[in-house]
Amino acid sequence: MTTLVLHRGSLRANPYSRWLAEHGEKIVLLGSAEQLALFDEELPTEAPYLHAEVLADYDTGVHVEQRAAELVEEFGVTDIVACQEFDILRSANLRERYDLPGQRPDSARVYRDKWEMKQAAMRAGIPVADHVLLRSAEDLESFADRHGLPIVLKPRSGALSVGVAVLRTRDEVIGWAGGTELLDANGEPQWLAESFVDGSMCHIDGTVLDGRIATLWPSQYQYALADFRDRKGRVDIALDPSDPLARRLVAFGERVLEAFGGPENFAFHIEVFHTTNDELVLCEAASRAGGAGVRDVQQVMFGFDPMEYPVRRQLGLPVGTVERRDPQQLAGQLLFTKRPGVLHALPDPTTLPEGVVKYTTYAELGETVQDAAHSGDFLAAFVITGADRSETEARIRAAEEWFWERLHIG
Repeated sequence: MTTLVLHRGSLRANPYSRWLAEHGEKIVLLGSAEQLALFDEELPTEAPYLHAEVLADYDTGVHVEQRAAELVEEFGVTDIVACQEFDILRSANLRERYDLPGQRPDSARVYRDKWEMKQAAMRAGIPVADHVLLRSAEDLESFADRHGLPIVLKPRSGALSVGVAVLRTRDEVIGWAGGTELLDANGEPQWLAESFVDGSMCHIDGTVLDGRIATLWPSQYQYALADFRDRKGRVDIALDPSDPLARRLVAFGERVLEAFGGPENFAFHIEVFHTTNDELVLCEAASRAGGAGVRDVQQVMFGFDPMEYPVRRQLGLPVGTVERRDPQQLAGQLLFTKRPGVLHALPDPTTLPEGVVKYTTYAELGETVQDAAHSGDFLAAFVITGADRSETEARIRAAEEWFWERLHIG
């Protein structure tokens, strides 16, 4: 038995050899050269790794799926594991091509292609923002005429808020359309325009194991996701079980999962607008664990890694007893994206404020830090717990003050 792992991110954060240890499995790894360098990691060479390599231009290159197909054939791959957004559809295509178990393109496309996603939502009666696929500048101008400004532009298959733009004036509409390639090499639209939705952004995260929802709980962002150069602490906190909004979001998440489907085992991340009119409107959904520190927060709240358990169950390995329930512990996250300058000082981690259960920095003293390139390009990240939402937020604000007072970059 041989598993092909398509990987983007930190290998330390995804210990596949430990996750699959009981399977007696051989692992073939295909990963991102850029990410390996970013995290300053080495390719694994010891058993159970049979082969490991990385490719440049991993996120967008068609050569990745081609090389993965070659590895499937060369090593007799029997399973494919993919946990990151850019690998969801390419792994599904490979499973279908070689008749391997796991997520197939029909559900992968719904979670990956924002146009298909919104069509599936509307068929199920799930509210979404007004939207249009852009084939020409005239399509954008016509949409602005009908729905007004501002307008949100998104790559149809984007991730990490890369390329997302909010156009607030007619000049911005004209300038954006004139400087953007709207069609791909096959003539397919690459961009989606949406009406701007006033309100806060919530997200619903959890896991499906053996075809049943194992965990599902909502949180609320206290910042604008696309504005990853805002220089402020980015705060995200789980909702209290007693909060009526939490129960509404739980039911909303269940509706989305029922409408979109998915494999027998997967993690999910669903973003939902809570509008100023107290309505819930679907933003996006993904069939993988949430990015940033969402995965760490979920692990604190439910006691297991939402990325690990679906992988183990996909390969027939046991997991701990998981009975659906409310969180055992409330938690939130505090994130600081990178800002340009020389990093002269960081806070002493031995003086962490109360409630901090994880504190990670992503730059070294003396390093010349570049500006954030995407919403997951962090300088520092915290996971913080509390007895309830109020206490969690108070502890997050204390940690934010602690960090700012001791940070020196410039």
